Amino acid sequence: MVETTDKVFAGSIPEIYDRFMVPLIFEPYAVDLAERVAALAPNDVLETAAGTGVLTRALAGRLPASTRIVATDLNQAMLDQAAKRQPPGAVAWRQADALALPFADRSFDAVACQFGAMFFPDKVQGYREARRVLRPGGRFLFNVWDKIADNEFADVVTLTLAEMFPADPPRFMARTPHGHHDVERIRQDLAAAGFADTSIDAVDARSRAPSARDVAIAYCQGTPLRNEIETRDAARLEEATDRAAAAVAQRFGWGAVDGRIRAIVISAS
Repeated sequence: MVETTDKVFAGSIPEIYDRFMVPLIFEPYAVDLAERVAALAPNDVLETAAGTGVLTRALAGRLPASTRIVATDLNQAMLDQAAKRQPPGAVAWRQADALALPFADRSFDAVACQFGAMFFPDKVQGYREARRVLRPGGRFLFNVWDKIADNEFADVVTLTLAEMFPADPPRFMARTPHGHHDVERIRQDLAAAGFADTSIDAVDARSRAPSARDVAIAYCQGTPLRNEIETRDAARLEEATDRAAAAVAQRFGWGAVDGRIRAIVISAS
């Protein structure tokens, strides 16, 4: 179940997310997904759950200028941050719910979603909407994180905060970003949404940062995990960040850090 705060990217979260979290874990997978989309040579591309635009930028850099790219997200604040990084006119930005897309049937050749499906309260409905707006022969490409144990920094931060708040551990990372990795369930949900041909790959990458504190800031202050920490005790956000930084440094070193990350990449038609 996705808690209400899991989808709230507001206040300073979008800027911190874009500055710290995007280079930490999202950029390699944006390149991977954008290259898969570009190989399809689409004329019209829809991106859902675009966030601060890391995939959008990768798409714009790999697709011909004539390709129409429409990038959407539930959170306007995230789109506002994304638009700051993209030249005017290159992308059409639109606030939209992936479960109720404001587009006509058969409007796009490809629909892409980078680490957004985990946030859909109704996965089948989200997939069904992607299928509805696809033209015949179009493809839906998206990725999700594998289980948290295969994503080392997220795991260390989550375990550290559980020690800090033992009576009510903040579980955002395990519950939502890393809570939708069951490959057979994904296949079943896609089939229920009307997709007939699905391929799934596990893709490993490395997560790197100049310091353990950068990792801690990314997770504790640049994601909805911050909402969970502040709900428990708003005065302890810096302490939570410090503890997470110390735990990451203890395991990965006090200089630049490097951890394992793994995602699952899905293509459906």
